Amino acid sequence: MATSTVALASLSADEQQRQLRRAVIASTVGTTIEWYDFFLYSTVTGLVFAKLYFPNSDPLVGTLQAFAIYAVGFLARPIGAAIFGHYGDRIGRKSTLIATLVVMGLATFAVAFVPTYATIGIWGAILLTLLRFIQGIGVGGEWGGSVLMSMEWTKTNAHRGFVASWPQFGVPAGLFLANLAVLAFSQMSGDQFLSWGWRIPFGLSIILVAIGLYIRLNILETPVFARLIEERRIERRPMLEVIKRQPKEILLSALLRMGEQAPFYIFTAFVFSYGTTALKAPQNFLLTAVLAASVLSFFTIPFCGHVSDRIGRKRMYLLGAATMGIFGFVYFGLLDAANPTWMFVLIVLSLVPHDMMYGPQAALIAESFTGRLRYSGASLGYQLASIIAGGPAPLIAAALFAHYHSGYAIAWYVLFCALVSLISTALLGDYTNKDISREHHLSHAT
Repeated sequence: MATSTVALASLSADEQQRQLRRAVIASTVGTTIEWYDFFLYSTVTGLVFAKLYFPNSDPLVGTLQAFAIYAVGFLARPIGAAIFGHYGDRIGRKSTLIATLVVMGLATFAVAFVPTYATIGIWGAILLTLLRFIQGIGVGGEWGGSVLMSMEWTKTNAHRGFVASWPQFGVPAGLFLANLAVLAFSQMSGDQFLSWGWRIPFGLSIILVAIGLYIRLNILETPVFARLIEERRIERRPMLEVIKRQPKEILLSALLRMGEQAPFYIFTAFVFSYGTTALKAPQNFLLTAVLAASVLSFFTIPFCGHVSDRIGRKRMYLLGAATMGIFGFVYFGLLDAANPTWMFVLIVLSLVPHDMMYGPQAALIAESFTGRLRYSGASLGYQLASIIAGGPAPLIAAALFAHYHSGYAIAWYVLFCALVSLISTALLGDYTNKDISREHHLSHAT
C-alpha cells in the first residue's frame, strides 16, 4: 500500500488525467455489467418467471409471487453495502470492486441453469431466491465503489457532479443491454423463448464479467484513499463508525431516493406485467419502448450531473423530485387510454424525471460523507432505499392495481415517494464544488 501511495504522488498531471479516464471507464463498464445482470432478472421476472416457477397460481398471484423473489435482491443490497463498504474503506476501492463484480457475475450466470417447477417443484423458486439474494449482495457493494473510483480521481471540484454521474450511466446502459438481449432471443419461434431461450442472456453474462475484470485489474487506487493510508487514518470499523458519526446523512440518503428509485422500477419492471395484462400490449412493443427510454438516459443522466455542477446538487435534485410527482399522473392517465403511440412516448419519457435526480445523486450522497467513511456511508445510505423503495415498488404497484383497477392509484404512490424525496433533500447538506479531499468540511465527523 505504501508503494502505491508513492507511485500516486509521483504521477504527472497528464498521467493523473489518464488515470481519471481509466477510472471512469472502469467504473462505468463495471456498473453496466452489474446492472445488466440485475435488470435482466427484473425484465424476465415480469415475462417468464411467474409462468415457469408458479404455474399453478392465478396470473396476478403468480406475478406477485415472482416479484416477491425479485424483491429479495433489494433486501440483500444493504447487506452487500455493509460488507463491501467495510472492505472498501479498509483495503481500498479497487480490490473491493473486483470482488463485487465476481459475486454478481457468478450468481447471474447460475440463474441460467435453475430448473423450473415442472422439473424440481418449489425448489426452483427457492434456488432463484438464493441467487437473487447473492445478486443483491454484489450490487449492494458495487455502487459506492464505482462512484468513489471516479469521483476521488477528479482534480477539479467544479466537475465532480458530471464525473460522478458516469457510473450512474451504467444503469441505462445495463437496462439497454438487458432489454436488447431479451428482445433478441424472444424472436425465437414458438415457445422456445419461454422454455429455454430466456436462459441464454444469463449465460452470456459470464463473458461481460471477464471483460469487466480485465478493465478493473488495470486501474490504480484513488488518490483520496492513498492519502488516507499515508496519513494512517484508515478506520478499523468504518461501518460502525459512520453509523455512529453520521446517522442523519445515512437516513436522508435513503429517503431522498424514494422519489427516484420506486418509480424507476415501476416504469422499467412492473410495466411489463401491467402492459401485457392490463393494457394487452405486445411484449416486444414494451421491450422496445423501454429500450428507447434507456437510450435517452444515456444523455440525460450525464447532462443532469453536469447541470448540478452549475446550479447546485440540491437544486437539481429538488427539481427532479417535483417533476416526478407530477409526471406519475400524466404517465398513468395517458397510459390507461391504451393508445399505442402515447404508450410508447410515455414509456420513453418516463425515465427523464428519474434522470433529473439520478444524474446528480451520486455526488450529492457521496459528498455528504467524510473520506475515511465514505464507501461505507454512501453505500449504506444508497442501498437502504432498496428496502423501502425499489424492492417493494412493483409489489405495491401490483397490489394497488389489483385493488383499485386503475393506474391513478399507482400515480398517488409515486407522488408520495416524490414528496419524501423533496423533504429529505431539503434537509441534507450541499457540498457542490467544495473540497472533499480532506475531512474539514464535516467537522462533526472528524
